[in-house]
Amino acid sequence: MTARELALNILYRIEYGEGYANIQIDKELKKSDLSNVDKALTSEIVYGVLTWKMTLDEIIMMYSSIKIKKISPWILNILRMGIYQIVFLDKIPISAAVNESVKLAKKYGHEASSKFVNAILHKIEKNEMEKLLDFLSTKPILEAELISIVTSHPLWLVDELLKQYDKKFVTELLNANNQKTDITIRANTVKTSRDELFHLLRLKNIDCKKGELPDSIITKTVADFGTQLFVVQDEAAQLACLKLNPLPGEKILDACSAPGGKTTYLADLMQNEGRIDAWDIHPHRVKLVEETASRLEINIIKAEVKDATEYQGLLKDHYDKILLDVPCTGIGVIRKKPDIKWQRKAEDIAEMAQIQEKILNTCSEYLRSGGKLVYSTCTVFKQENEEQIEKFLAKHPEFILEEKINLYPHIDGTDGFFIAVLKKE
Repeated sequence: MTARELALNILYRIEYGEGYANIQIDKELKKSDLSNVDKALTSEIVYGVLTWKMTLDEIIMMYSSIKIKKISPWILNILRMGIYQIVFLDKIPISAAVNESVKLAKKYGHEASSKFVNAILHKIEKNEMEKLLDFLSTKPILEAELISIVTSHPLWLVDELLKQYDKKFVTELLNANNQKTDITIRANTVKTSRDELFHLLRLKNIDCKKGELPDSIITKTVADFGTQLFVVQDEAAQLACLKLNPLPGEKILDACSAPGGKTTYLADLMQNEGRIDAWDIHPHRVKLVEETASRLEINIIKAEVKDATEYQGLLKDHYDKILLDVPCTGIGVIRKKPDIKWQRKAEDIAEMAQIQEKILNTCSEYLRSGGKLVYSTCTVFKQENEEQIEKFLAKHPEFILEEKINLYPHIDGTDGFFIAVLKKE
């Protein structure tokens, strides 16, 4: 199976709900005997098509006499892949993109399908985005719809953001979601230091630099060595842990802990001394926390299956500090997980906000007087962030807001993130 055929199969599975892109890609590439160069091409095409899917479909509609909904899912994805390679990838010859797409159309369609693909792709040029803008300028469409098409984000998402932020902010945020990002890793300070890890990476001629936070490194690639020594983790997530400031010997609750990146950073900051109760509602995700802790040789984490929305009376006033990195719409991590924007719906915001409110109200009861609680999300919707905290403080006068932090990809270069630091008086 070629790199492009594997990409096509992964895109088909994602479209029909068989998992997230990162999980599907990891699983399929592990099974594949493709070269590293071809594996990289597979990933590039999958993430590229998912990032630009709406824009690619608009380009197809400029040239196709057949409506999008009438095109076979296989042929539609072959067209998306071909156009993505021509318009967005400079190192792929146009002839290769066209010829390989036609071959796939013959295999996953029929003779007419391959002619259809060939006819459309022969019309595609490098400046297709400019041609699309010219085409759209002749159409009577609303501003939000134009932003939606050219940034390739669903219209409901653009509408929601425009209710909360101005047009310039929203456009820059959505454009940042489409940019490729470097990898951020965090040194496991139970085993090494950032300086030592940085030195090891440089010895392997890996292009990297020290990050803004004390344990972070920004790198182009992750070396296949020393998996005990680091965790892939965005600086926004690291900052949430630093703001909790857990100390050696303290009792900590991480109530929504899987897959364990933040949990293990809390343990690092505690110098692996004390106790962390790590909860998740799903057994397989609790196992991920245990595996991460074991890999990093951290032994103060007790991971267990628990629903953070259900009150546990025996735990009242039990913890020194609590991290609530609550389930959310995930809109802040679209640049790393572009399939999120196609899977989420407008009604998810209210549904998530309800769960978040329940977790916050329930778990706040477990904090001792004088203790600290950090509430965090990886979204930019105010209903899940500022408004959630305002509602909580109105009901809980014993808590004060010490600090509130909003992070955005286009401003801070991190995931979109919200952090609220609360203290129980």
